[in-house]
Amino acid sequence: MFGLSWKIIALPVLAGRLAALAVLAASIGNLAVASASSSASASASRTASGPDTAKAQSQSPSADSIVIGRSAPNFTLRNQSGGQTQLQDFLGHWVVLYFYPKDFTGGCTVEAHNFQRDSAAYAKADAVILGVSVDNVKSHQGFCTQEKLNFKLLADTAGMVSKQYHSLRNVLGFKLAVRNTFIIDPQGKVARIFLGVKPQGHSEEVLAALAELRKR
Repeated sequence: MFGLSWKIIALPVLAGRLAALAVLAASIGNLAVASASSSASASASRTASGPDTAKAQSQSPSADSIVIGRSAPNFTLRNQSGGQTQLQDFLGHWVVLYFYPKDFTGGCTVEAHNFQRDSAAYAKADAVILGVSVDNVKSHQGFCTQEKLNFKLLADTAGMVSKQYHSLRNVLGFKLAVRNTFIIDPQGKVARIFLGVKPQGHSEEVLAALAELRKR
């Protein structure tokens, strides 16, 4: 009798947890859309630095803002090989620092594939690609192996770097990076910001921005 009662009590709890996981999965898939909508609504109060694209907005200045023309905050994170990667390691080169929600998901796979597809163009522009999510090293290893990615994916498991770059969101108590991209110049300063990007076509707009910035 007690065993039957326990099952009756436990079933609603289990159903609730399964429903929460389903909502989380849907939220990951829709995160880019929500981010893009948020970016669009905020764009009226933000000003671009120079002839930047509509999505490449500089943020209003404050002590901890990521602003075009300011030094990008340095960080150290583990990459998919387990080694340490520091942003300052790439001084003297252009850096494409992109944040994304989750390994192995549809939009993130498309975005990563396109960066990998255009890797020769980035190398020609003397640009390094660094991807950041809250996934761990093992997840990044599997993602890179499965999708044949040669650039570095960094494990921001605590979400501190994503938060530092204003690219962290909580979904049902789970931390996820928001799909934002930052171009950092060879002097280590933020040169362009893309907020709430769409995976398809993003690599092309980043390459176009790099070509423009390198002419200055």
